[in-house]
Amino acid sequence: MTVRFQAAVLRSYEDPFAVEEVALRTEPAVGEILVEIAGCGMCRTDLAVRRSAGRSPLPAVLGHEGAGIVVRGGGGPDTAIAVGDHVVLSFDSCGHCRNCRGAAPAYCDSFASINLFGGRKEDAPRLTDATGSALAPRWFGQSSFAEYALVPARNAVRVDPALPVELLGPLGCGFLTGAGAVLNTFGAGPGDTLAVFGAGAVGLAAVMAATAAGALTVAVDRHPERLALAERFGAIPLPAAAAGLPERIRRLTDGGAQYALDTTASSPLINDALRTLRPTGSLGLVARLHTALPLEPGTLDRGRSIRHICEGDAVPGLLIPRLTGLWQAGRFPFDQLIRTYPLADINKAERDCDAGRVVKPVLLPEGRNR
Repeated sequence: MTVRFQAAVLRSYEDPFAVEEVALRTEPAVGEILVEIAGCGMCRTDLAVRRSAGRSPLPAVLGHEGAGIVVRGGGGPDTAIAVGDHVVLSFDSCGHCRNCRGAAPAYCDSFASINLFGGRKEDAPRLTDATGSALAPRWFGQSSFAEYALVPARNAVRVDPALPVELLGPLGCGFLTGAGAVLNTFGAGPGDTLAVFGAGAVGLAAVMAATAAGALTVAVDRHPERLALAERFGAIPLPAAAAGLPERIRRLTDGGAQYALDTTASSPLINDALRTLRPTGSLGLVARLHTALPLEPGTLDRGRSIRHICEGDAVPGLLIPRLTGLWQAGRFPFDQLIRTYPLADINKAERDCDAGRVVKPVLLPEGRNR
């Protein structure tokens, strides 16, 4: 089997994406499915490849918030997904290490190698460009900035075909991360208090999830338009530059937040987040730190804790249906964060994302543009 289709290829860390013809020369193996991509979210992790110091192999087709329709399957005893199913694609995991067996696939022993740095060892490069030159193994088990993606069925979550599948891809990573931090890691509920630092896609998903869970939420950001969105979704908005920020949040949360979530990787804001916490409060970090994190005296006193959260501590097959159910009930309006772009406009989408003009770009392959 050879499938030829359009995909956005990143050939160097400095160049723009090039939308070009690629070829997939293989049948789905046992445990794999071929998905026609209806839409794919653009995540900051995709764009961070440009700053990966050569660790992510190029040229490559990126994209890891894909969603679409299964057009072919390789079968296998563990594959319950069938041709014609609508699916959301999420991160890859090995399925057999201690953490995968313990329902913590985001902490898979092989997470970095199979998602970020070259894919599974058993996966020879099967994607080529029009000249026959190999492209890097699939990114996050997907490489879904494309019209088709060959993925492990383990990555895929079946969803209701009545849902707008072209918009669902970000539920596989960005929205899953923010919502999962609130619903899984913190287990927030009525009467709890949460401070969210950074109102981008992840932070606003956390705000929506906290509102759905009945928690009181304060959102901090430097962009007024992002704060307006946070307020629309139920949070109390505060500018990041506000004087006495921790004290103001402690007043708003009746003595301090029980939980705080930082999406910024900013050391000053992380220290502010710790100061907002009440005794025994918890701070979760979701952004990757690129420098040392100096913690100021007193920030970790009185039982406060800090930890990193990967992929919202989610089992995608459990959390994604929960989020689509909340959306159908009008309680998780993630679609209000999305702006769609034709796949051919991927470089404009990247520029808009970098400039903060869009919260969540979603790329639509040819035939899916609206």
